[in-house]
Amino acid sequence: MGNNPSKVTAQDKAILDLKLQRDKLHQYQRRITVLTDKETAIARQMLAAGDKKRALLALRRKKYQESLLEKTDAQLAQLEQLTRNVEFALIQKDVVFGLQQGTKVLKDIHAEMGGIEHVEKLMGETADAIAYQREVSEMLGGRITNQDEDEVEDELAALELEVNGPAPLPNVPDTKLPRAEVVEQQAASSQGQETETEPERERRAMLAA
Repeated sequence: MGNNPSKVTAQDKAILDLKLQRDKLHQYQRRITVLTDKETAIARQMLAAGDKKRALLALRRKKYQESLLEKTDAQLAQLEQLTRNVEFALIQKDVVFGLQQGTKVLKDIHAEMGGIEHVEKLMGETADAIAYQREVSEMLGGRITNQDEDEVEDELAALELEVNGPAPLPNVPDTKLPRAEVVEQQAASSQGQETETEPERERRAMLAA
C-alpha cells in the first residue's frame, strides 16, 4: 500500500542536468583564475621587457577563456529558464544540444589552452614555445570577437601605463632664436630721433641744406 513516489519527469531531469552543467562551469571558472592571473602577470612581464606582441597574446588568450565560459554559462542559464517556463517537448532538442555544448566548451578549453605549463610557453624562446605561440595566435584569430579584441587592447593599454608609466612628453627645444639685430638697431635709432631737442633738429636740417 505505500505512497507512490513523485515521478521524475524528463523536464525535471533536464533542469537538474542544466544546473549541474552550470555548476561545473563555475567550478572551472574558479580553477582557471590561477591561469588567467598568470597570463596577466606574463603580459606585465613582457611589457616591462618591451615585448608588446607577446603581452597582447597572453591577454588575448585570457580573454578567450573568460568570454567563452561566460557566454556558455549565459546560454545554459537561458535554457534553464526556458525549461521551467516553456513546454519542455518544444525545446528538448535545444536543451540536449546546450548540455553537449557545455561539456564541449570545457573539453576544448582544456585541450587547447592546457595548464600552467602552457601558459609559461607564452614567454618561451625555444622553437617549441614559439610554435605554440604561433598556434595559439592563429587559433584565437578566428574565435575571438571584435568586441573582445577591443577590450583586450584597452586592458593592454592600462597594463602598459601601469608598468611603464605615462609616455614622456616631447622635449622642448632649448636653442635660442637668432636676435633681430637690425630691428633692434632701427628701434634704437628711432628712439634716439624721438629724444632729439628742437635746436638739434634745426641744426641737422641746416647742415643737410
